Amino acid sequence: MYDIWNIVIVLVVIVFSMTLHEMAHGFVAYKLGDQTPKADGRLTFNPIKHLDLYMSVILPLLLALSGGPIFGGAKPVRINTNKLRWDEWGFALVAIAGPLTNLLLAFIAFQFLYYASPTGLFQVFLVQAVWVNLGFCIFNMIPIPPLDGSRVLYALAPEPVQNFMEKTERYGMIVVLVLVVFGGTLLSSIMIGAMQGILTGFQWLTFG
Repeated sequence: MYDIWNIVIVLVVIVFSMTLHEMAHGFVAYKLGDQTPKADGRLTFNPIKHLDLYMSVILPLLLALSGGPIFGGAKPVRINTNKLRWDEWGFALVAIAGPLTNLLLAFIAFQFLYYASPTGLFQVFLVQAVWVNLGFCIFNMIPIPPLDGSRVLYALAPEPVQNFMEKTERYGMIVVLVLVVFGGTLLSSIMIGAMQGILTGFQWLTFG
């Protein structure tokens, strides 16, 4: 059972991680020629600009309290795809920037755990930083619109699949919510397996 300090630490990690996730989307879009994220104030460390109360805070906290893998989302960064260089490939780069940021944060926290040998609350913070960021990374790479993985799939897919994705994107968030509510156990099992696989990769990179 989580005590108050664990809850505070998880909340801090969630807010920090999701803020950087969304900033990464906006920054890459800006660098690829779209001024929209800057105009919307999304190139900022201010979490209020990025976070959604339910998807960014309530859902991840409930998952943490239940002992499952932690995942969630945030306010989508508004992108004008007509302004991006490299068309759908540019959009794919914008999309994957968020999950890759979470993966990098998890790896950095992993390195601190093994090289700094932290104790107490700092150790708890680093452990949660690893698990929360891996959860955000994996969940957002699910190839269902509007999750980031769908943008990467779109760039790789043949035109008939792209057309199907465009027609069904409006229902994507409903599919995601149904998956979370009714397929939570299966989703948790898949995510835990993916997390363990990534951690094995972290160990190989760290220890050779």
